[in-house]
Amino acid sequence: MVGGDAVTGARPLGPLIQSFFKDHLVTVKGLRPASVRSYRDTIRLLLCFVATDKGTKITKLTITDLSFERVLGFLSHLENERHNHVRTRNQRLAVLHALFDYLASRDPEMLGVAQRVAAIPMKRSAPAETHYLERDEVEALWRQLPRTGRWALRDRALLLFLYNTGARVQEVADLRVEHLELGENAVVRLHGKGDKLTTIPEVPHSRSLKFPT
Repeated sequence: MVGGDAVTGARPLGPLIQSFFKDHLVTVKGLRPASVRSYRDTIRLLLCFVATDKGTKITKLTITDLSFERVLGFLSHLENERHNHVRTRNQRLAVLHALFDYLASRDPEMLGVAQRVAAIPMKRSAPAETHYLERDEVEALWRQLPRTGRWALRDRALLLFLYNTGARVQEVADLRVEHLELGENAVVRLHGKGDKLTTIPEVPHSRSLKFPT
């Protein structure tokens, strides 16, 4: 096994993990549900790994069971046994950095472990290849869209909006009426990553697409 056993009197993990999600991620950082789920998935995998490594139930884990050696073992487990891509490994490491930073703020005895976890570097990986459709390809796609049916107008409007604004799907899903200003100088305010609002002015006619006739 890697890491050490919990000492008598060590703080149980349950209240700390609950506080991390409820108080820190939601109340303090204001993360969206999708981001919280990403944190949840990583921490669930970590706790399962630590419990298996120690040979105990998750409900028996304490804060001292989260050793630096077990974090290294967990990252190795992600790559070698779960076959996670380097980008996925880096995303999960970012979650661990945030978790251990929070644990150190709640229990100073974890500061040494948290500092060592914080020093674990991200692995370099080639950026994901991005593919774009040329304008004629987008126009060909538009011509294939249904013109009738219950959702035809909605779907066509959404796709046109995505193209003309460059918005991400999640930004459009979060769009509300108050984020739109219609009229001659129409603008839209998109709620993007990092809780930032981005104002998109009326799209230039040279780039915008209209409903095909």
